[in-house]
Amino acid sequence: MESNKRPPFDSRGKLPILYEDDDGSENKSKATDGFTFATDNHQVGHAPLKDFHSFDALFLDSTPPLRSYKHKMKELADIESQYSELIKPHTQSHQGPVQYEASGPKISTDAVNRGPVQHEASGMKISIDSVIRLGGERFIQSCSSTSMNDISTASHPYSSSFSGLSDQEVKDVQLIENLLLSAEKVTHQQFEQSIKLLDWCDVLSSSSGNPIQRLVHYFSEALREKVDKETGRASLCGSGKKDVENLARRVVSSNATATMLYEKSPLFQAGCFSGVQALVDGVSGSKKVHVIDLSIRQGTQCAILMQALVSQPNCLIEHLKITAVGSHSKQKIEQTGDWLKCFAESINLSFSFNLVIVEDMLDFNKDLLELDPDEALGVYTSYGLWGMIGQQDRLDSLMNVIKSINPCVMVVCEIAANLNSPYFVNRFIEGLFYYGTLFDSLEECLGREDENRTITESMYFGKGINNVVASEGNERVIRHVHINVWRKFFAQFGMKEAELSLSSLYQANLVTEKFSYGSCCTFDRDGDSLVIGWKGTPVEYVTAWKFS
Repeated sequence: MESNKRPPFDSRGKLPILYEDDDGSENKSKATDGFTFATDNHQVGHAPLKDFHSFDALFLDSTPPLRSYKHKMKELADIESQYSELIKPHTQSHQGPVQYEASGPKISTDAVNRGPVQHEASGMKISIDSVIRLGGERFIQSCSSTSMNDISTASHPYSSSFSGLSDQEVKDVQLIENLLLSAEKVTHQQFEQSIKLLDWCDVLSSSSGNPIQRLVHYFSEALREKVDKETGRASLCGSGKKDVENLARRVVSSNATATMLYEKSPLFQAGCFSGVQALVDGVSGSKKVHVIDLSIRQGTQCAILMQALVSQPNCLIEHLKITAVGSHSKQKIEQTGDWLKCFAESINLSFSFNLVIVEDMLDFNKDLLELDPDEALGVYTSYGLWGMIGQQDRLDSLMNVIKSINPCVMVVCEIAANLNSPYFVNRFIEGLFYYGTLFDSLEECLGREDENRTITESMYFGKGINNVVASEGNERVIRHVHINVWRKFFAQFGMKEAELSLSSLYQANLVTEKFSYGSCCTFDRDGDSLVIGWKGTPVEYVTAWKFS
């Protein structure tokens, strides 16, 4: 994919203007309005298997503890067909990739099929996605189940792609193969065989190795815990339960590691800038703006929003109000508010900050928001909804409040993975692709020796993998769902997806260009949403919604 001329990166720490003509002049058309965000003196915050796209899947819990024998047999009968999805070529969204040309972004109308893995004479490394799929190919070939006899090896997209792999790549493929074999043994309750395979995996994997070795290390740990739980060696209500209950809160909390990850990752910056531009588009032309932020953290998106509003042609904005809604971390959010007030003062923006803390989201109501009919109202949430997927009443209550205030726009950024299937096999395979992509991105963005990489993978990714693989029922709090599930959920509240403007697409593309590895970020369309990925594998969605 050809990229436009890269804007210079200010050595003082400022992000480049997010859209400008090649001659350096700012384009003030509606589709290309841009803005800058200075980070000086401030640490900014922070294909897989069949998707269960029914509305019920959003709240579907694990299989009931007293499930019938017939149900169990049906699940086991489906296992091989679920694993066979590993060897299918990865398919992008129907609209295809966003192609950036000199004249602007172009949305391809052809479906994209990445097809078999290609190995070039240059010795180019294959992607994590491809290693996992090759491991899946080896796994399928090693299975002797009669249900797989109709799968022809000659028809496999990777049947001729084993040649040309380096020695390390061969070892990585074997690691994935044996991890899958171990997971398959767990589904058949062949726990001793599973443990033997995991012992082999542990010898060749580690938390400090390459991305595949680290991925297998954490998935192996999770499988061992699942075995312990299913054999009674570990109690479901053991000492780790409290840690599990706080997992969702810790994943979305703000800290120094999250700050560093944001600063180093083009993935998360692209999502943030694109989402803010969608918010600006939704309240465009208003003199008074009120934004309700459901995931404020350290306020990075709010600072970007401020500069975006004051950079509008003719600078119509007279006052910006931000209301942060949360259920914990009151002191940290107050500190964020204090910093935002200082930031607003530095750019001569009239600004006010409100904080709404509710211990239970069921207590949240519109009377807490200090609404003004003269304000253009917007709602913003980045990874702020998935934590309530397991609490249907809370999520319903929140959405009913938002519907009652009828905002001009609601911008939602969420994870592009389906980790909420009630079936262990589905979650396991989907998790391999999703977390494998994250491990690969950290390898590029932070480096193997970076302490922040180690902390992120062990404290966040590792515990997330453990929760997805080894936990069921109320203990399973990592419940990301596909965009289609969110669409069906939002439709229950009369919400319609709004097409993101070309300007939002530019924000995502251009912010990545200041990174030497920014070309690893990929942009696709799924309906009207923007899909931000890493080397073609989706990582997050940016969507805008309006109430009909």
